[in-house]
Amino acid sequence: MNTFTRLGAGFALLGVLAPLPAHAAKVTADILPPLRRQVTVDTAERLAQRKAPAPVPADLPSPFNPADFDKPDPSELAAAASRPGGEKPAGPAGGGPAVPAQPQAPAGDRETLETLAAQITPTGTMQFLGKPRLMIGGRPFEIGTRFTAAFNNQEYELELVAIDRTTFTLRYRGEEITRPIKPVR
Repeated sequence: MNTFTRLGAGFALLGVLAPLPAHAAKVTADILPPLRRQVTVDTAERLAQRKAPAPVPADLPSPFNPADFDKPDPSELAAAASRPGGEKPAGPAGGGPAVPAQPQAPAGDRETLETLAAQITPTGTMQFLGKPRLMIGGRPFEIGTRFTAAFNNQEYELELVAIDRTTFTLRYRGEEITRPIKPVR
């Protein structure tokens, strides 16, 4: 055997045997023994038990819908009464605050849809991943999107059912209407 072969074999043997003492160190377990774990399990079970909340009185007002929420603030009434010219707002017979005239509610689903569709003014269309999108207010809406539109302090859920190159179609409660994307001026 030549010298380089012996040296190579010696280094290989040294490389195999040298790490043995380092790997022979005692291995410690990550998991505690069962008796010591039981204390932790008991604490976790005690903390996981949920107590039933105390019953709430039936006449407790809801914090999400307080009584007289829609009435004007007294400071607004005082400011309206002290307008220049001494004008007092015209209101109901009780002398209360003025109630702004609201448009008549649409008679049926078709009229509701026509009224709501007239409020929606898209700015164009775009193709994204091979699907058409209708741009409303800078946001893209795809076919099947449901969104809400408000009219007369009430929200209505509409569905976008079709997008064509120049038109879009909306649905409300089974009624559909097709409108131009760019309204005629």
